[in-house]
Amino acid sequence: MKNETSVKNFYLLPFSGETRSKPFITAFFFLIYVVGVLINSSIITVICLEVQLHKPMYLFICNLSIVDIFYTSVTNPKLLHMLLSGNHIVSYAQCYTQLFFFLSVTAAEEILLFVMAYDRYVAICNPLHYHQILSFRNCSLITIGIWTLAFLNSVMFVTSALNMSSCHSNDIHQFFCDPKSLTKTTCRTSQLFIIVNVVEFLMLAFIPLMCTFISYFQIFSVISKMKTKESRKKSFSTCSSHITIITIYYGAGLVGYFIPLYSEVLDIIFNTIFTNIIPMINPIIYSLQNSNIQSALLRVV
Repeated sequence: MKNETSVKNFYLLPFSGETRSKPFITAFFFLIYVVGVLINSSIITVICLEVQLHKPMYLFICNLSIVDIFYTSVTNPKLLHMLLSGNHIVSYAQCYTQLFFFLSVTAAEEILLFVMAYDRYVAICNPLHYHQILSFRNCSLITIGIWTLAFLNSVMFVTSALNMSSCHSNDIHQFFCDPKSLTKTTCRTSQLFIIVNVVEFLMLAFIPLMCTFISYFQIFSVISKMKTKESRKKSFSTCSSHITIITIYYGAGLVGYFIPLYSEVLDIIFNTIFTNIIPMINPIIYSLQNSNIQSALLRVV
């Protein structure tokens, strides 16, 4: 057994047996990265330029696009460098820095998805106090709070992970330093790491998801009591994009949770969907289902 602090390098070995396919894999990740950044940047630009979109709902959509850009930028540039250079060595510090920022954007997205559900709850269930509850000041504080909690969570997780010892190979069969792959290199899990994982699951996954369910239960109760079909349709349409994204995000997360530890190929496929496909389709879902964003995009173009 060797202490993990003595490990100077990790070896990321994604697609190690696919030498002939590497040009296609490189082109795929480059294309999906560029498309994702361009689409999310377009949403951010449109929301910033269009005065009519300066509302809490669109502020949170803008924040979601920022998170999604960070999601792909944390993992893809390093992956493309490895594929192009053939150098798969990642230093100890680089690996845990990447883990830190990956956990930050993951936590930020989970909290933000709940905040967006709360925004729809206030808009539909308490419309008279909407601008008072979600004022510019309050939205700014919420945004600061999201990133503060996200970074604090990463500090706690990475600090607890650094205290674990490694007795396995420092080869990581993944295209970035994710928590699951790093855990495979360790032979002993510290008590602090277990506590942090439990707290993280409760605070950033279970509780926000339950609060989102409660919010939508209240929303659907109010919508069902509306007198006209048009009112019900209009109210539901403002929630449909967010419901779609919530379903895809947590559905993918649930699938990833049940992937066996030894299924490295399935892990890579899941992480590709989670860190590349979902951040790319989030703005597409909003632009396709939101007429205000569609018309704003057309005006800018």
